[in-house]
Amino acid sequence: MAMFRRRGSQRQQQEQEHHELHPESKINELKAAIGPLSGCSLLYCTDACLKRYLEARNWNVEKAKKMLEETLAWRSTYKPEEIRWNEIAKEGETGKVFKANFHDRFGRTVLIMRPGRQNTTSMDNQIKHLVYLIENAILYLPEGQEEMVWLIDFTGWSLRTNVSIKTARETINILQNHYPQRLAVAFLYSPPRLFEAFWKVVKYFLDPKTFHKVKFVYLKNKESVALMESCFDVDNLPTEFGGKATMKYDHEEFSRLMIQDDVKTAKFWGLDKNTLVETNGHATPALVA
Repeated sequence: MAMFRRRGSQRQQQEQEHHELHPESKINELKAAIGPLSGCSLLYCTDACLKRYLEARNWNVEKAKKMLEETLAWRSTYKPEEIRWNEIAKEGETGKVFKANFHDRFGRTVLIMRPGRQNTTSMDNQIKHLVYLIENAILYLPEGQEEMVWLIDFTGWSLRTNVSIKTARETINILQNHYPQRLAVAFLYSPPRLFEAFWKVVKYFLDPKTFHKVKFVYLKNKESVALMESCFDVDNLPTEFGGKATMKYDHEEFSRLMIQDDVKTAKFWGLDKNTLVETNGHATPALVA
């Protein structure tokens, strides 16, 4: 029985490797399965997007279709592309989460998180703030790159400043179900021992793929240092993460940049003007409001 299981596992791995190298047929299958799209849904469902959902569901078209349909339903009600900086600027006042002004060695956008600077208590607004920044980070990914990196600095962290288990669970739910294959790696830099109790609970909300993307990094650990240096140019990396750069969050300057990006976001999604949007050939053109 063990021999048959090994053969089955090897065959499945070979099939996945084949789909990774030649994803077109599965992408076309998924495209046909989801049917007519228009407006923001059409813009969202690029071939690269469909590939991410297929990868998240091990190239099973039916499971990927279900996952994608759930995301499209979520996006139609939550409307992440319509969130604007002025709605969540208060959440960003302390710089608890912000987009870095550098990419990693692979061209991936970097979000810096400092949970010790938590300044609010509203779960809805905290999640809305993070969703906004995830969408913004995606906007700055170079062509051919689909993933981002999270750098988490635990300076000043305590159970008092920590988000609730409920908020953590909802955040994980949104990340895993509606932003599949967007997180390349999350570096948890020198978390205090007290964090282990929180982590023991939270890790059970993570699926295996996401769990393996979480890396605990410690300054005096050679493997940790090597891992960071493999992903980042130390000249760009802030000293808080073992690099040589100075990290300073200027809320006023960051707000100015985000307001500029809001214009870019609106233009990308066709929300900067009322216009007839392109469809994928199945549906009647819809008016974007």
